[in-house]
Amino acid sequence: MLVLKFGGTSVGSPERMNSVAKIIKSDKPRIVVLSAVSGTTNSLVEISSYLYKGNIEGAVKLIDSLHSKYKDFVKNLLKSEAGFKKGNELIDEHFEYIRSFTKDLFTIHEEKAILAQGELISTALFHYYLEENGEKSVLLPALNFMRTDAEGEPDLKYISENLKKEITNYKSEKLFITQGYICRNAFGEVDNLKRGGSDYSASLIGAAIEADEIQIWTDIDGMHNNDPRIVKKTFPIEELSFDEAAELAYFGAKILHPSSVLPARLKNIPVRLLNTMQPEAKGTLISQKSSGGSIKAVAAKDGITAIKIRSGRMLMAYGFLRSVFEIFERYKTPIDMITTSEVAVSVTIDDAKHLDEILSELKDFATVEVDKAQTIICVVGDFLADKKGYAVKIFDSLKNIPIRMISYGGSPNNVSVLVETKQKNDALNALNDGLFNSGNK
Repeated sequence: MLVLKFGGTSVGSPERMNSVAKIIKSDKPRIVVLSAVSGTTNSLVEISSYLYKGNIEGAVKLIDSLHSKYKDFVKNLLKSEAGFKKGNELIDEHFEYIRSFTKDLFTIHEEKAILAQGELISTALFHYYLEENGEKSVLLPALNFMRTDAEGEPDLKYISENLKKEITNYKSEKLFITQGYICRNAFGEVDNLKRGGSDYSASLIGAAIEADEIQIWTDIDGMHNNDPRIVKKTFPIEELSFDEAAELAYFGAKILHPSSVLPARLKNIPVRLLNTMQPEAKGTLISQKSSGGSIKAVAAKDGITAIKIRSGRMLMAYGFLRSVFEIFERYKTPIDMITTSEVAVSVTIDDAKHLDEILSELKDFATVEVDKAQTIICVVGDFLADKKGYAVKIFDSLKNIPIRMISYGGSPNNVSVLVETKQKNDALNALNDGLFNSGNK
């Protein structure tokens, strides 16, 4: 069985839904996972923000505006009289439900119920569209099988057992439509997966049914070797290992969230990144396979703060690093990069929410220097220990870029450098020229 996930832009208009319907045609059993129509979740977040503030009039205006957009969507999507009527009834029902939250106390539980409406609407409309065009499909409610545990992590055992039960009810059917992003929590309340959203849903569903392949369809033809918004002459990477894809996703490649392919990796299910607008393009295949000995891509992560911690007592002092890391642990602040010397340690963080408290505690036993507006540039590939020359290529490309920190050796797939954010564009272009456009692939 295949799992195919389509993002918000892929279902963002009636024309796009028509394209998706063509892509999913197959004799193979498949589960199609859909995001909300593009822009919908942002609108629902904005509505929720108004309701939190008690601005009911503003919320109602936003609700009416979004309702009107969906009326037009239905008008252009469903052409038969029966389909049009059914689609309108669906839209009216969901928006009546959203309006009900303007009449009572609004909390985070109500917000999560509102945010779920986007996926519930998009999947139902797509199901109606297929039905109108003579394509048989089954609408599987994700809220019947997607669940997180008490720690807020996906309960894969529960998901697997209950999804298989749902599918067993339709033994003769081959096409199933379900929602990405949304789930229930351990208390049975409507919730969402947050990290990775619909991609995470697709990976969890694929792992639960042990799919042959998971396909993530977006508006770009696979993961590129560099940021195409900044660098010219980028190209899609044909193959990546799970480790390489995870490094790129964590360090800034927007096409995937770092957590989203983990379930597929654990079950050794290949993940293919494809382009809805160019379905014939090869895209990127992510699997356990590693081509070995090559530089694959470059990614950049902004919003980094560097902290240098210096102490005269650090030399030969047992427990110094533990004391440092315990402070970051107390404030639930992950560290991205770390470098050490005999008298100092430098770390980077991407979450400065508790920076003041962290610095206050560090200053009890060390001198601290802080650099904000930094960017981590990450070069990803399969850097085998017995292969030579990678460092020379990377640092020769960056010879005109001031470098604040270097991290290499913690992973066989990643060489990272820290630069000022104002140097990011120059660094990405220099690496692209030096690594990919000069015969040094």
